[in-house]
Amino acid sequence: MLKKYLLLLCLGLGLVACSDTDVKQYREQKPELELRQFFSGRVEAWGLFQKRSGEVIKRFHVQIDSRSEGEKFIMHEDFTYSDGTRQTRVWTLVPAGPGLWRGTADDVVGEALGEVSGNALRWRYVLNLPVDGKTYQVHFDDWMYLLDENTLANRSYMTKFGFELGQVSLFFRRQPN
Repeated sequence: MLKKYLLLLCLGLGLVACSDTDVKQYREQKPELELRQFFSGRVEAWGLFQKRSGEVIKRFHVQIDSRSEGEKFIMHEDFTYSDGTRQTRVWTLVPAGPGLWRGTADDVVGEALGEVSGNALRWRYVLNLPVDGKTYQVHFDDWMYLLDENTLANRSYMTKFGFELGQVSLFFRRQPN
């Protein structure tokens, strides 16, 4: 019985400790992020995954080619990881109101929800993450910040049952046309 109460206490403290920053606090920040404009054409990204201890587990490079198809915005991402593995993810994004986006991809559970305000984008979704032959559903809370017209920084927090598993950091760079 004591274990049950301790578990509930830990879960409660974990939830209280999570802050929920509102993306609207960045509405005055410049330069203003126009998602479709930034990602149109070729964009490259470099990133790494860290466990919650800070230990870097994987590094990766992403090549992103995007295009508009009417209202839809298609982002084709090709990942190359430091261990030699490769992965492809194709996002289909659609506007869902002023500053709002919805997105789908094969390894995303349901829909991803995004909100842009000022220079920031908050993107939340559940991802089917393969690890050592098993697949886990993990929550991603992505925060992207436009630094200049060609550079975007991204910090993602990955959680399961409200507990942080690790973080992903990326830097995106638009390529000249």
